[in-house]
Parts: sequence; C-alpha cells; structure tokens
Amino acid sequence: MKGKSKLFTIGLVAAWYSSNIGVLLLNKYLLSNYGFKYPIFLTMCHMTACSLLSYIAIAWMKMVPMQTIRSRVQFFKISALSLVFCVSVVFGNISLRFLPVSFNQAVGATTPFFTAVFAYLMTMKREAWLTYVTLIPVVTGVIIASGGEPSFHLFGFIMCVAATGARALKSVLQGILLSSEGEKLNSMNLLLYMAPIAVVFLLPATLIMEENVVGITIALARDDMKIILYLLFNSALAYFVNLTNFLVTKHTSALTLQVYYILTQVFTCYTGKKMAGSLESWMHHRVNTLCV
Repeated sequence: MKGKSKLFTIGLVAAWYSSNIGVLLLNKYLLSNYGFKYPIFLTMCHMTACSLLSYIAIAWMKMVPMQTIRSRVQFFKISALSLVFCVSVVFGNISLRFLPVSFNQAVGATTPFFTAVFAYLMTMKREAWLTYVTLIPVVTGVIIASGGEPSFHLFGFIMCVAATGARALKSVLQGILLSSEGEKLNSMNLLLYMAPIAVVFLLPATLIMEENVVGITIALARDDMKIILYLLFNSALAYFVNLTNFLVTKHTSALTLQVYYILTQVFTCYTGKKMAGSLESWMHHRVNTLCV
C-alpha cells in the first residue's frame, strides 16, 4: 500500500509539473507575445472553467461525493482563500507582461520561505530545522541572480513579489481547509466552491479595469479564431493545474508543494529561454495540429 501511495503521489506531482509549466508558458504567450493584455479577464476565464468543470466532475460524473458548506465561518474561509488566490494569479499574470518567464520564476522560487513564515504564524507549525536551513541558499541565490537581471522592471517586480507572497498564503490556507477535521473538504469540492466566488471577485475588477474586454476579444476572434482556441485550452489547463495543486497539497504539505514548485521553476526557466525565440511559431504549430 505504501508503494502504491508513493506512486500515486509521484504521478500527481508529475501531472502538476507538466500542467503548471504549460499554463505558465501559454499565459506568457497570450499576455506578451500575442498581445492579449488582459490578465484579469484571463484569470476570470480560468475560474469560470474551474467552476463548470468542477461541477461536471462532481455533480454529473460523480467522481467524488458532493460536500456542503457547514457554516458561515467555513464560507468566510473559502471566500478568503478565493480572494488570496485571485490576487496571486492576477498579480502573477500582470508581472508576466513586464518580466521574462525566467526572472518571474526566479523570484517565485522564494515561495517556500513565505510559506514557512505564514505556516508558523497561522498554525504555529514548525518544520525540521534542516528544512529552514535549506531555504537559506535558495533565497540567497535568487537575490544574487536577480541583481544582474537586464530585463528588470520595478512594477513587474513588485507584482511578482506580491504574487509570490499571496501564493504562499494560499497554500497555507488551503492546507488548513483540506485537513481541518471540523471543516474538512476534499480538494475537488474546495475548488467547486472556491472558483465561483473567485469569479464574483474578478467580474467587477474586469469591468472596471479592463473596459470592453469582451468586445475586444470578439473583434480579435473575427480576425484570428485561434484566440478562442487559446483561451479555451488555457482555461481547461488552468482547471487541471488547480486540481492537481490541491491534490498535491492534500497528499504532502503546503511547504512541500512549494519546494516542488522550485523544481518546476528551474525547468520553466530553462524551457522559457529555449523557447523564447520560437514560442510563437510553436504555438501556431500546436493549434494547427489541434484543428486537424
């Protein structure tokens, strides 16, 4: 049983790695290379897809039993998680407009540090001293590497740091909601309730800060229908990222998830640099293949 459990966890981590890298590169392509400069609307598309696909998976396909929200306090915690999640994704997407993927991920490598701090402040949970020691060279290395970044942009850097802190806080909050005996929700039900609340937060922000984005998207689609395919595929992939994110947190811990995230960032940095010159042609090739 232990062997099967380890294989299952490895499979979850691998699925999370691949989907996380894929959605990050596609976000970068849409927001920077393609010129679709609407990060809040893009995040709302992600959350809308998560709402619909979660409901289909639970209510129609019966993948897991549907759970109900038990109290106002639990609803408040889920709403807080949704708000923090929106902040992390929106700020992260905004930073991608100003920073290269490699630098964005280098800054994001400090997430385990923030996670350890928030975990201690909110749950008084202490990790082994060796865990904290291993975080020191990671943070130090990121600071040194960021110092000579030629593409440094102050606003993008601030957004990236804010997204990193919010991502760490989200991991701790979702770990509490997934493990608390009094308010325990399985990962798929948590996503089912969290995603619609996130849409409620994002809709007014989209209407106010990204005026007429729907009309602009329709106009873009008339010139290039591939934008619809990009958004649909990106949104579906975002659902898979969030689902595997919750599952990995449940089967490991918030801090372990963020340590895994560093490895994803290293691979993404390498992949992003290798694909920087050919990302647009690669995306067109993939979409043409999907159309066939």
